[in-house]
Amino acid sequence: MYKIMIIEDDLTIASLLNENIKKWGFESYYITDFNEILNEFQNRKPHLILLDISLPFYNGFYWCCEIRKISNVPIVFLSSHTENLDIVMAMNMGGDDYITKPFSLDIVIAKIQALLRRTYDYYREVETLEVKGVLLNLKDTVLSYQNNKIELTKNEYKIMRLLMENKNKVVSREEIMKSLWDSDCFIDDNTLTVNVNRLRKKLEEFGLKDYIITKKGMGYLVHD
Repeated sequence: MYKIMIIEDDLTIASLLNENIKKWGFESYYITDFNEILNEFQNRKPHLILLDISLPFYNGFYWCCEIRKISNVPIVFLSSHTENLDIVMAMNMGGDDYITKPFSLDIVIAKIQALLRRTYDYYREVETLEVKGVLLNLKDTVLSYQNNKIELTKNEYKIMRLLMENKNKVVSREEIMKSLWDSDCFIDDNTLTVNVNRLRKKLEEFGLKDYIITKKGMGYLVHD
């Protein structure tokens, strides 16, 4: 699950953003201690930052520069400033986008989704995920284990990818179904059970019994 970090000193706006971002299936949180922004970033490791320019102590330009020293995480500036100079400065400081206030929540979500897609899906095209010796090739939907290849269906691949991306964390059935529904066809609760059982059977054929763990009433997980 992608994590969004909100750095906004108007807590009404921060809370509203936080609530709406979570509705779209992201993990979201906002800063309340503006002296600890860099520590919060390093501890939380977000996938994207929404960053206000006008902040206590140091402004958003300062924090963008500090974050850019250690990370290329996407940064979207939020500001009531509409002057071209502010927008140009935000981009030159390392920002990836700029949203002026007052803003539409739909626009914010659309920009978040587009940036996450460009930043992470692009690089993952040539990557693999690995958990406990099992490799998932993100280009051809094939699992590899001890020189064996395990062919997955589209839904099996999506389930496996979601679990591996969230290793050591329980992924709810609702989250898995939402992922499949958003990117494929509708899948109900019984269909999900069938898909998970088929995936487990394929894994067991290669000695991977109990690779996918069921947490009753919660969901599924894989762990390293």
